[in-house]
Amino acid sequence: MAGRSYHVYIMTNAHNTVLYTGVTNDLQRRMREHRSGRGGAFTSRRSIRKLVYYEASADVRAAKAREKHIKRGSRQKKVDLVESMNPEWKDLYGEPLK
Repeated sequence: MAGRSYHVYIMTNAHNTVLYTGVTNDLQRRMREHRSGRGGAFTSRRSIRKLVYYEASADVRAAKAREKHIKRGSRQKKVDLVESMNPEWKDLYGEPLK
């Protein structure tokens, strides 16, 4: 489909102790799901509600490959990635998407 975008994202809990990486074709919808507890068992049990990083791709295969690459990385690499976009670890949900 032309014009479709995919987002790779990182979320965390209130204390920034747990990091979760995912991919979606509708970031706003996915954030609503996570925040309502319907995002999945892992995020629900750990109260992961804060969006701290995301990036867009026009290609679903590239987005899924990027998600895998991020997931395979160390926690420090994920922290560095978040801090490159969001050094204050603010909740980006509701911010205009890039």
